Order: sequence, then C-alpha cells, then structure tokens
Amino acid sequence: MADLKIYPIGTKQNRDLNRFIEVAYKLNKDNPNWIAPLRSELREQLNSQKNPWFEHATAEYFLAERDGEPVGRISAQIDQLVQESPPEQGGGKDVGMWGMFEAADEEVAYALLKTVEEWHEKRGNKKLIGPISLSIWEEPGLLIKGHDHAPTIMMGHQRPEYRGWIESYGYQGIKDLFTYELDITKPFPEIIQKIVVSGEKNPRIRIRQAQKKDFISEAKILMDILNDAWSKNWGYIPLTDHEIEHARHNLEPIVYNELVMIAEIDGEPAAFMMTLPDVNEKLAEFKGKLFPFNFVKMLWWLRHPKVRTMRVPLMGVRKKFQASRLAGQMAFMMIEYIRRNSVKDFGATRGEIGWILDNNQGMRSIATAIKSEVNRIYRIYSKSI
Repeated sequence: MADLKIYPIGTKQNRDLNRFIEVAYKLNKDNPNWIAPLRSELREQLNSQKNPWFEHATAEYFLAERDGEPVGRISAQIDQLVQESPPEQGGGKDVGMWGMFEAADEEVAYALLKTVEEWHEKRGNKKLIGPISLSIWEEPGLLIKGHDHAPTIMMGHQRPEYRGWIESYGYQGIKDLFTYELDITKPFPEIIQKIVVSGEKNPRIRIRQAQKKDFISEAKILMDILNDAWSKNWGYIPLTDHEIEHARHNLEPIVYNELVMIAEIDGEPAAFMMTLPDVNEKLAEFKGKLFPFNFVKMLWWLRHPKVRTMRVPLMGVRKKFQASRLAGQMAFMMIEYIRRNSVKDFGATRGEIGWILDNNQGMRSIATAIKSEVNRIYRIYSKSI
C-alpha cells in the first residue's frame, strides 16, 4: 500500500484549502443522497480572515494524501468560549474539538484522528469532542441514522462507515441530536387544534410575522430570545455580535415573513420560530458551483421558492415562560401558522424540525404531539487523551 501522508494546510485561502474542500466532493460523488455544498460558502466558512468565529477560536486543517491524491481531511479546533463554558454543558478549560472529517478508508480515518489528538496534546487539551464542523452553530455531529435520504439546509450527511471507524478508535457518544419529519398537509391532532384556539382567545398572546424589511432589528429580537432560551442547553455557546451580523447577512436571502413568527406576551417578545425553505432541493442541481450561471438561477428561485420541505432550525421560549401553559400555546400557535403558510404559499408538503438535543424533553414532546417522527440522528463523540 502506498505511503500515507498527512500535513497541515493553514486556514487562509490557498491552493491546499481548495484541495481540502474538494475531498468531500471526491469521496461522496457516488452518493445520491449527498448534497454538494457551495464551494464559495465553504471557502468563507473555513477562511480565518472571513469567518468571525475565528475571533474567539483557532483551527488547523489537515489533508491526507496517497501518491499525491487527497484521500481524507480533518480539522482540529480550540474555541475559547467552549473552554470557558461549564463541563455540564460540554465545555471545560482542557476541551478541544475536531471536525470536517472525511476519509477514504479505515487507515486514513485512524491516521487523521491520531493527528488531531497529537495536535491537541501539544496544546494541553485532555478531552476531545467531535465531529463539530466548525462550531455548534454550523454542522455538529456525525450522521448515524437517516443515510437513505438527503439532508435539509444546513445539515450534514456523512458516509455510514465513519461511525464504525470513529467508535473503534475509542470515541464514545456523549450527545445525540434528533431531527423529526412530518406531513404538513394534514391538520394537527384535535388536542393541538384546541390549544391553538385557546391561545387565540388569550388576550395576553400575540403572534406576529417577523418583517424582512426590518430584519436587522428583528434579528436582534430573535437572538435575544435565543440567548435566554438556550443558555442552559448542552453545547450552547452565545454568538458574538460579529457572528450574529454574519449569520444575519447569510440568512437574509432565504428568510420570508410568512415563515418566521414572534410570539409576544403582554407586548414583550417571548418566543420565536424560524423556518427556512429547503434550499438543498435547488442546490442539488448545482453540484457545488454557484457562478457564473447558477447564481442567476438561484436569484430567480429565491424570489418565491416552491419546495417539498420546510426546516425549522431555530425555536425558543424565554426561560421565565418555559414552565407555563403559555409556552405550549405559543409554540403550537407558531407551528400551526407556519404550517399553513408553508403549504399555501410555498407548496410544501413535508416539515423537518431540528436538530433537538436528546435530553430536551420539552421540544421532543412538542415534536411528538404533532405526530412527527425521528428521521435523522447525529451523534457527538468524546474521548479523553
């Protein structure tokens, strides 16, 4: 067997960073359910000069080659905010991460994992968590269920053999992330409909659409609720102001008034639900390239997309309302209003909710109540080194 070579490539735009990106396209080219991400977006995500995540984090990218041909890749990361977060939320002063994992075979997988372990050991880290690519807000976890269908927007899709290679190298699962799917053309169960009607009669509750024309101010409201609602969740790391602005800029083209709801209690923003049309259904045609011609196609499609699937990536209720009856009323009202709009205005027939932490019983109960079922599971692993 040819010698295997693994070397670091840095985090700035260069020829090797392009080769690092291309590994995934090469290893997944025959997988009908893998959606090629836009290369331009990946270059921005991985570039330390363009991604504001690097303001509090460092990373190293490693490329694996045989006979000069790329056969794998991995990233090693240290996030200062993760190391400052409490252990019960997945953090700690000696916690490191890895991600962006792709490998042609078991030998490559083991060599890559060994490389990131040695990289972290030199920096004093004793516990590794992965895959996280690159942060919890991007693509966390390894797909362990749901390889038989394509991922929705902002979700990863990895080859099934990766699980065995990672686990046989000593990594153990510490957290599962679930996504749920459901037929949104059907009305919700009668009990849910009654809750919605009851909420509509409650003068304290107001559900309104977010306004894209005021998205800068609306985004601040959403993030304020999110930071409060998710603050005790495992893995939660607050987005910095620069990261919020970066995310707002990236999401704005695919945000629609009818799909983002804000719930108010006595005039105070108390909960929100963001839904996105599954852009992956269009990206599947582009094979990872937006320019020059696909850019016009995407702009035309974004004017009023027709999709099969809507994804709910973010939903939150302020902590002070989470244990109250109002929480359920707000949640089901937002879900129902967005369901109606998704079908009527976008032609959608399927919804996907998630990801949801395995110990988030509140959100999992809501998903179960509307008769949705787990369709994909992503697992985050840990290992002491």
